[in-house]
Amino acid sequence: MNSTTFTILLGGSLTVTDRLRDLIDGSRFIAADSGIRHASTLGVTPELWVGDFDSSDALLKARWASVKRHSYPAAKAATDGEIAVAEALARGADRLILAGAMGGERSDHALQHMLHALALAAEGIEIMLTSGEEEAYPLIDGDEMELELPRGSLFSVLGFTNLAGLTLGNVRYPLTGFSLPFGSSRTISNIAEGAISVSLATGRALLMARPYDLTGA
Repeated sequence: MNSTTFTILLGGSLTVTDRLRDLIDGSRFIAADSGIRHASTLGVTPELWVGDFDSSDALLKARWASVKRHSYPAAKAATDGEIAVAEALARGADRLILAGAMGGERSDHALQHMLHALALAAEGIEIMLTSGEEEAYPLIDGDEMELELPRGSLFSVLGFTNLAGLTLGNVRYPLTGFSLPFGSSRTISNIAEGAISVSLATGRALLMARPYDLTGA
């Protein structure tokens, strides 16, 4: 991993796993408001802390007083997470890890992180979202990917549009050139047989994986 990889520390849930540590190895870090609490757990120091700081208490501010801050008013036109991503891109990021992007108290923020990731992927930015226990990867027109997953782990493909030409390989329930109507649950709860292959001809989707959930084995 090189210096163009940035991990954005967000306010959702984050469980430190070996897989997460491998993902962020060598990364640079930017924290969005209360997401800085994950820095202690991960043993990292962000190079920048952004936000309106409405969800960061006095203890957090004192603990991370040495980190450079960019402060914004609460009445702003973007979330703290989107601002943090913009700062990373301005510093040359071409790969983003959104850590703490899922779970937590604000499901609206979690969904917005997913939508933002799809938009960034369409612009050619490599991006993934993680809670440590769960991961999400955007899929857009023409994408092909190989994803290392433990045998027996659960994953799903969520279509944000109609999907066409969806192919899933090395999985319990394979598909070839499949068309998935928007809103269909057909691609929920598949099971990896090891490293999986995924391709999509047209549409926008998220592949959501649970690498530590082997209930499907």
